[in-house]
Amino acid sequence: MGRRLNAVFAMGAGLVAVFAAASGAIAADAAHPVVIELFQSQGCSSCPPANANVAALSDRADVLALSFSVTYWDQLGWKDTFARPAFTARQWDYAHALGRPSVFTPQVVVDGRADTVGVDRGQLWGLIRNAARAGAGPSVVVGANAVRIGAAAAPARPADVWLVRYDPRTIAVPIRGGENGGKTLPHKNIVRALVRLGTWRGQPASFALPPAADQAWRVAILVQTAGSGPILAAARG
Repeated sequence: MGRRLNAVFAMGAGLVAVFAAASGAIAADAAHPVVIELFQSQGCSSCPPANANVAALSDRADVLALSFSVTYWDQLGWKDTFARPAFTARQWDYAHALGRPSVFTPQVVVDGRADTVGVDRGQLWGLIRNAARAGAGPSVVVGANAVRIGAAAAPARPADVWLVRYDPRTIAVPIRGGENGGKTLPHKNIVRALVRLGTWRGQPASFALPPAADQAWRVAILVQTAGSGPILAAARG
């Protein structure tokens, strides 16, 4: 088990070097990170490489990497320990917004605008490199108990303000059934809670942050076009 886990971590370290060496700079910065949402499941044998790809990017200041565990693999021999129906619903919302007939794993959605299969590093890097949202949306300032959204050009329809609580630690989970049975899989930036705080219409707005169930969880705020459309702004707490 230890050798398998070390091999996965080594693969992730190699991917960091690959991404760092890729040509072209990400069109973002720490104040305007590119948002990468991975939809995956512990019961999906194709998901570990995608997990490694996204984990390799998770420490970049100009990237906000979030891993959502979905539920529709749960009946196939292993119930994902982090999956929530709300995360599956979010993926379905993206399927409708992006014109997909169904959902699949592993899927990566970049800035709510485009998606790819998470195992394809070249396609993933291409979407990230071409993201060009820096400076286009409102400012987002995350405090201890509230978030403030600044003024900017009003969206065509009101935007949703999402609170995402995610665990930045690397968590190793032994899998005892399903396609990955017998493996121990590392997880990072696993989303643990997703809460819609309200609506942003172009004017300054503030929203209270509910308390976290675990103080180790970090905060991310997404200002997103209604209906799981393009992400207009994002920030970490």
